[in-house]
Amino acid sequence: MAQQRQVVSVDNAMDVIGTRTFGPVLLLAGLITMAPIVGDIPGVPITMGLIVILMIGQVLFRSEHFWLPDWLLQRSISADKLTKAIGWFKRPANAIDSVLRPRFTLLVHGVAAYIIAIISILVAMTTPALEFIPFSANIAGTIWMAFGLALISRDGLLAFLAFGMTGALLYVILINI
Repeated sequence: MAQQRQVVSVDNAMDVIGTRTFGPVLLLAGLITMAPIVGDIPGVPITMGLIVILMIGQVLFRSEHFWLPDWLLQRSISADKLTKAIGWFKRPANAIDSVLRPRFTLLVHGVAAYIIAIISILVAMTTPALEFIPFSANIAGTIWMAFGLALISRDGLLAFLAFGMTGALLYVILINI
């Protein structure tokens, strides 16, 4: 009797993660954009910026859940590969968990979460300009990653640092215009 290969679809993952949580979206976009070589490939920052605008923009319209096209929801990965990837991330995740914790939660709840969404979209809108300033897209990725982690861990201190990084990014853009 042949064994059936188990797969996990994006739709299944969204059910587990939560369809209204935009922290993981920011975290993933940030990790991809801040990766030293990947984030510097022309077009990658703009693509990640578009994803942030499309996904996080839905939060601003108080959508019940993230809308994704069916073709993307049906994409899948084998359960074995996903388990292996999760195992690979356990050690870094445990290290991050030892540093991040709920604090200054006023900066990540309610209106503050919407402010984070707006700032994340504004950062995404700067990505076309960042394509021309060497390594500046990595700063945008770091901001998204920090906001994503802050929302996931409810760490307002990290959100506060991300607000500061946003100011630094604006300064980099302004001095390079």
